[in-house]
Amino acid sequence: MSQAHFQAAPAKINLALHITRRREDGYHDLESLIVFADVADELEAVPAPGDSLTITGPFARGLSNGETNLVLRAVAAFRARWPGAVETGLALTLHKALPVAAGIGGGSADAAAALRLMAGLSRQPIPIAELSALAAQLGADVPACLLSRPLVARGIGEILAPLPEFPLCHIVLVNPMVPLATADVFRRLRAHDNYPLPALPTPLTRPAQLGIWLAETRNDLEPPAIKLVPLIGDLVQRLRAAPGCILARMSGSGATVFGLFGSSTQAHQAASDLRQASPDHWVAAAPLIVP
Repeated sequence: MSQAHFQAAPAKINLALHITRRREDGYHDLESLIVFADVADELEAVPAPGDSLTITGPFARGLSNGETNLVLRAVAAFRARWPGAVETGLALTLHKALPVAAGIGGGSADAAAALRLMAGLSRQPIPIAELSALAAQLGADVPACLLSRPLVARGIGEILAPLPEFPLCHIVLVNPMVPLATADVFRRLRAHDNYPLPALPTPLTRPAQLGIWLAETRNDLEPPAIKLVPLIGDLVQRLRAAPGCILARMSGSGATVFGLFGSSTQAHQAASDLRQASPDHWVAAAPLIVP
């Protein structure tokens, strides 16, 4: 390896998120329809005597590039599991284009990108099942981010069912730049034994069909998050009113809100309107990554 290698870390969006059980270990079982948008952090690697990490980009500030960073933890875990598979050290650069603590994957997506990068550089084949098991050790969201395609997640997020087809949709993401800790949201969750997701239609190929199904779902973390950051509710209402919006909802534990659209033109217009009205917010419009 002599040239630079790159991996994208796409934003993860929970279109629906049902909390179904509080477990004895303190975690929660969930069911979630997860998709990924074509807006991403980017991880670059070039050969070096040892492993190191530099963080650049608009959201680099405040992130540690030390051993606790999930990217370096993923690289170290890969080397421990497959010693010698990647012979050279790596000088890694993470371009942080996605906001931090925003409910759209963040560090989990970056860790998954590091695992994909290492597997791609490996001198030996790396079975995806074993790589996914390693991903689960790094965090509940990392296995889903490893796949970066539409899927249903169950358990604490480690039981994955990739969807063979999914409608081509466009998404608008808006974050008010207010950090929201997942633990704080869960502490305010009233019901921990909610209904699971309804069965998905088969085949699932049209945006309108997806919208009908999503109308019967929810994000159980949205009400407690709105109590912590009322602006989340305002953003949901603003996106819901945008022409062509199929669904507006908070993603994950927030504070990012999404609007789902069937039309690229309508999605980009909604994003433009939001940027004009709230120039201090982070706003992005992108197609979903589909099979």
